[in-house]
Amino acid sequence: MKKSISVVGGDLRIVKLIGMLVEDGYTVYTYGLEQSEELLSTENVEMCPTVEEVISASEVVIGPIPVTSDRKNLSMPFSNIKLPVEEFISKLSCKAFIAGTISEDQRKILEEKNVKYIDVLKREEFTVLNTIATAEGTIQIAMEETQRTVHGSKVLIMGFGRIGKVLAKMLDGIGAKVYCEARKNEDISWIKAYGYEPIYLNNLNETLGDFDIIINTIPFQILDNERLDLVKKDVVLIDVASNPGGIDRKAAKERDLKLIWALSLPAKVAPLTSAIYIKETIDHVLKEI
Repeated sequence: MKKSISVVGGDLRIVKLIGMLVEDGYTVYTYGLEQSEELLSTENVEMCPTVEEVISASEVVIGPIPVTSDRKNLSMPFSNIKLPVEEFISKLSCKAFIAGTISEDQRKILEEKNVKYIDVLKREEFTVLNTIATAEGTIQIAMEETQRTVHGSKVLIMGFGRIGKVLAKMLDGIGAKVYCEARKNEDISWIKAYGYEPIYLNNLNETLGDFDIIINTIPFQILDNERLDLVKKDVVLIDVASNPGGIDRKAAKERDLKLIWALSLPAKVAPLTSAIYIKETIDHVLKEI
């Protein structure tokens, strides 16, 4: 029996994923990827002229991860086409839609249309492994942007979730002096258990001026206008949190602070490895549905 799957938009991770799906015997129908030279030379990849055609070609549609990077249009870096997310979602008539960061409003539309949706960024097997590429990419940025060695630098990680835990382990492994901020007592206890220096959120202001590198993983603003007055002038600020981020970008610019807002690091630093993780997750999803 012929296997087919549809893919709309996406970054280099999705391009690599398509190659893996083809190797598994799928015919892959695509839209919004027409500028990918890699796909142009890949057999069993059909580029559809319309979004309606690609949707109707398969029972499963894979979208970008995340669905949108500007909160308006579908994320399609390999295309000049602008496709509003809501318009795309309203056209779906498939059995299942697999993507990343599906919003509440988008979910409501999908539920009304009886389309099963799977947000891979909510799947533990993907998010845990995906933090490895995020952590490696963050450390790469830190090495490139600081005039110090990371070894011996005082590094603050804000947030002790999945990314914070992996980052702390890697930074500790290369000799950084690792401090971790958290607000929950249980997280503070784990930070102590791992051997890092804990900082309660309520006490953050007292120590902000001590750090050479500050990495934020929290998706709401922690380093606001007032707190940015407390950091070193030569500090390197790296924000890996999703929109709106955790560092006031306008205030950082006004103070001429070095701030790197590093979104979608897995797609930039390790697209092939990230695609493997996506593929494993999709294999699990397809068995479930």
